[in-house]
Amino acid sequence: MPTPHIGAQKGEIADKILLPGDPLRAKFIAENFFENPVQFNNVRGMLGFTGTYKGERVSVMGTGMGMPSISIYANELISEYGVKKLIRVGTAGSINPDVHIRDLVIAQAAATTSAIIRNDFPSFDLPMISDFDLLDKAFHIAKDLKLNAHVGNVLSSDLFYGGPNGVELGKIGVMAIEMEAAALFYLGMKHHVQTLAIMTISDHLLTGEATTSAERELTFTDMMKVGLETLIAE
Repeated sequence: MPTPHIGAQKGEIADKILLPGDPLRAKFIAENFFENPVQFNNVRGMLGFTGTYKGERVSVMGTGMGMPSISIYANELISEYGVKKLIRVGTAGSINPDVHIRDLVIAQAAATTSAIIRNDFPSFDLPMISDFDLLDKAFHIAKDLKLNAHVGNVLSSDLFYGGPNGVELGKIGVMAIEMEAAALFYLGMKHHVQTLAIMTISDHLLTGEATTSAERELTFTDMMKVGLETLIAE
């Protein structure tokens, strides 16, 4: 049965999935990396597709922007469709002088300004960490592909405009700011499934460098390839 936000029937979504924020990026991935892609969702314009990649059944679906949005889709994918591996592939803004435009950041952990997790565990500062097996595979795949990839901490912010000055965290080694990873990691821990986030640096908060919306939608293929290879890696 479809859920309130996903129109797929049971069995139409693979147990491993890429989660770009932009639904048009999901469409791009399906059309350029999948064999025989079939659309399973267009509810609220959040496109989702299932196909095969190197003979393995995989899916991709947009999640929208922010932790509330990705939490809705990831919860339904995990609880109602049995998805076991979920990898965010999205964009982030660098706050670190050693992390440059178009570099990859593979998030080991995610600090957050969000109260979503604190609402469940108000007495603890619970660290949001990715799945080590996926992290290890993604790092070695990126290394084998000779990509400029960094592994470390990111900040998942509730706000795109305003909020605490997350740029200051770059001084202690945090690599980038984005808006979804911490919530995805939390749901992975909560439901005992594997989660990871791989981001392409689309803009640099220290230098002012930036990419266009078209570039972000159509050209950040390195993270897509690393994500897919990680999903199917033994």
